[in-house]
Amino acid sequence: MHEREPQAGPDPVGCEPRGPNEQPTDGYEIDRRGRIEHTERLPDDSRGDEPGSGEHATAARPRIWVGSWLDYNNGILHGDWISADQDDAEVWTDIQAMLARSPTSAQTGVAAEDWGIFDHEHFGPLRIHENESVAWVATVARGIAEHGLAFAAWADVMQDEALLDGFEIAYLGHFDSVEAFAEQLVDDLGYQQVLDDAVPEQLQPYIRIDCSALARDLQAGGDIHVVPANDGGVWLFDA
Repeated sequence: MHEREPQAGPDPVGCEPRGPNEQPTDGYEIDRRGRIEHTERLPDDSRGDEPGSGEHATAARPRIWVGSWLDYNNGILHGDWISADQDDAEVWTDIQAMLARSPTSAQTGVAAEDWGIFDHEHFGPLRIHENESVAWVATVARGIAEHGLAFAAWADVMQDEALLDGFEIAYLGHFDSVEAFAEQLVDDLGYQQVLDDAVPEQLQPYIRIDCSALARDLQAGGDIHVVPANDGGVWLFDA
């Protein structure tokens, strides 16, 4: 794998890959000198609405925009959107195909080998950095495709590929708040019923389990991991 920071060199002509008004999915033309002329933003039919709570598989496939550093350092923004929820080998094949089409390599004969992840989408709360490994990105993306964005939240908590298999055991669900989870926990375990059975009927309206305190203690004590969900509420994981 070849991943590195860009070398010092001329500023790319007409391109800022992460600028406020320009994205890697914009349309570009390369003139005879190998420079970029911005034309217009091309429609991206594969973009969908942001997925929901992440409790179900998302219809929007996680993607990464992989670019060639050789071209970028020579003023050319060259790269591809690649579906990340493939086998590692398939992602590698797509990256190598992108590098093989390098305009700078075609002009100079210098092999395009170095690449980076310039952008990404449909990874929920998880930020994908430019030097992430293909194995990590593809594993997370496949998990998102199967389980939804809750898996991205789990990956953000774990940050270790070896621990990702624990998702189904650790995932507690999507809740409006940690307090809502505490209320359900008290109900599921029958604690409120135990309290009602032990307290005289006339006092029951005045005695309740403090679910707000329970929620606070569960979080402060490290018993659960809490990740804010994209569409509101929280994803919770057993710590």
